[in-house]
Amino acid sequence: MAKKSSQFALYILMFNMFIAMAGIGLVIPVMPQYLETFGVAGQALGFIIASFALGQFVFSPLAGDLSDTYGRKKLIIVGLVVFSASQLWFGLATHEWMLYAARFISGIGGAFLIPATMAFVADITTLEDRGKGMGFLGASMSLGFMIGPAIGGFLAKVSLTFPFYMAAIAAILSAVISFIILPDVKHAIAENASVKKKRENILVQMKNSMKTPYFMMLIIIFVFSFGIANFQTTFSLYVDHKYNYTPQDIAIVLTVGGFAGVIVQTLIVNKLFKRFGELNVILFSLVGAALSLLAFFLVDGFALVLLIATLFSTATTLIRPAVNTVVSKLAGDEQGFAAGMNNAYMSLGNMIGPALAGIFFDININFPFVIGSIILLCSWSITIVWIKKKKPVIA
Repeated sequence: MAKKSSQFALYILMFNMFIAMAGIGLVIPVMPQYLETFGVAGQALGFIIASFALGQFVFSPLAGDLSDTYGRKKLIIVGLVVFSASQLWFGLATHEWMLYAARFISGIGGAFLIPATMAFVADITTLEDRGKGMGFLGASMSLGFMIGPAIGGFLAKVSLTFPFYMAAIAAILSAVISFIILPDVKHAIAENASVKKKRENILVQMKNSMKTPYFMMLIIIFVFSFGIANFQTTFSLYVDHKYNYTPQDIAIVLTVGGFAGVIVQTLIVNKLFKRFGELNVILFSLVGAALSLLAFFLVDGFALVLLIATLFSTATTLIRPAVNTVVSKLAGDEQGFAAGMNNAYMSLGNMIGPALAGIFFDININFPFVIGSIILLCSWSITIVWIKKKKPVIA
């Protein structure tokens, strides 16, 4: 694909991920109050988020394989349409079980969208520019997640369900735009015989992933996702219970943190990768994220909470593109499979983490932050051991 065409495709992919993450972010500020209308709280929120991750976990390997076979574009469009339908259902829910079902379906949409998008970026970038492409993709996700809560807090003034309807409309519009103008790289993929193989179930694919050179990165993304899920799941509930923050207050904190992430991923991340290497960036960021979680116990007042949340957001936004870049560089020709397994392991962590975080939150609101910090430090230890043992060469 020509350079100009590749850049154009990257912009469309960034727009899609921006819309998807904005759709997710829209609903965060209203979740505490929305769940109160169903008479549920922390544990329910944890399981609702876990339902999303379960959908991603089950379908991500299949989606990654399908994108290798049928092309990235088709999977991306399907993912956006499914995501739109799930957001609409969530807003129309009248019983608690419908919330879980809607989020599970939303996870399926994410499973089709995210691995195909990551693989698409790998297809249209060189090894040298891979980190930059992943960084831009991550920046668009952070930007969506940043703007989403701000818009959600504003839309919630209309009604608690209005943000869900707007997220559904945005996703379907993105699907239409992708259908019309996103290039299709199916033919380039199909020519590569090494990616043509029989589709296998998720357990077999996870077993096969153990033989890949990037398996330890998959373990790290699982443990890392498990750790930060504790924060992402309970932060809005934590500040709502401890400080009586409004949806608008929560939106401000998440927006500022997301903005910092966008700046880092757009202007800094590629320079950090080239100067220090992706693995060193991962190690430093894991420690920074763990210490930020512990710092929540030492601060009081909106300004300090905002500062610590921003530091945490900055650290975690460095980890994702770094891990994605390492996996992509080590994956060779199986970009779809690698991206699918990457998303599956991340989803597995996102599934277990929120479920436990909600339970721990109902026991003590501080427990999710302590456990999250411990998990992140475990990720750091695992990474150190793997680097010393395997001495991976990342081109």
